[in-house]
Amino acid sequence: MVCSRVGVNDDWGRYWNEHNIRRIGYRCHLEEDDAVPYATNNGVRIHYHVEGSGPPVVLHAGFTVDMHAWYEWGYVDALQGEYQLILIDPRGHGQSDKPHDSAAYDEAARVGDICAVLDDLGIEQAHYLGYSMGGRIGFEVAHLAPSRLRSLMIGGATPHASHQQRERNTEWFKDGLEAFIERQPLPDSVKTPSFRARMLANDVEALIAVGLDRPGIEEILPGLTVPCLIYAGDADPVHPRAEAYVKQIPDAQFVSLPGPDHWVGIYCGDLALPPICAFLARVTGQPALAP
Repeated sequence: MVCSRVGVNDDWGRYWNEHNIRRIGYRCHLEEDDAVPYATNNGVRIHYHVEGSGPPVVLHAGFTVDMHAWYEWGYVDALQGEYQLILIDPRGHGQSDKPHDSAAYDEAARVGDICAVLDDLGIEQAHYLGYSMGGRIGFEVAHLAPSRLRSLMIGGATPHASHQQRERNTEWFKDGLEAFIERQPLPDSVKTPSFRARMLANDVEALIAVGLDRPGIEEILPGLTVPCLIYAGDADPVHPRAEAYVKQIPDAQFVSLPGPDHWVGIYCGDLALPPICAFLARVTGQPALAP
């Protein structure tokens, strides 16, 4: 599957080209010698980084992925001019701590990580953008700490129950990280040397520990009081469930991205950013991206 701009309007395409935002080989602004800020949640350090200024937006990526994905695939460059972006390495990933005990990855701990970062920055409420695991964590924040949210943007995720996650993760990594990377259904344009290096830096024991069975929390949907954007690639198995559950949310819209499956979805910033930017402009009153 290759990301394309099918369905993306011409104005956004011109913006993309004029601002030199590329899917391939995008230079990450997060330099190795930057100061590394951490928030601490019950002894676990959570690495985060801040870019831009304006209404605060938390960005939380999915399983096996750290904050660099938001840089490489255009999200930071597109959003930092109007928003304060709070990029978080999920616990077990990137430069955050990596406990090997599955109990360290329960719902309360993951929600506590988001709250700890916001507290460290002195921010009471923020907009939230999460993909896959990051999207599920967004629903968990809405469940346990709804007062911290101004809006929710959820990609490729549902609030429904998940089972046999540890067994799945154990199977995925039984042959090591290199074999796991080769099996991922991602185009070569995504499997760059820098992508491979970051994937190989993952801690397998921590990734296995992340795999907790999680109960459904879909009962929160009718009571959500913040505006929501839900999106998924039309080849993602999550797509039909997301299209169905969005109808239970009082103020929500669903966007279908043409082409991507679940694995490639976060890497298609050219498809996801137009609805994300339009949604943020609506709920914040910030200027929409100019062509």
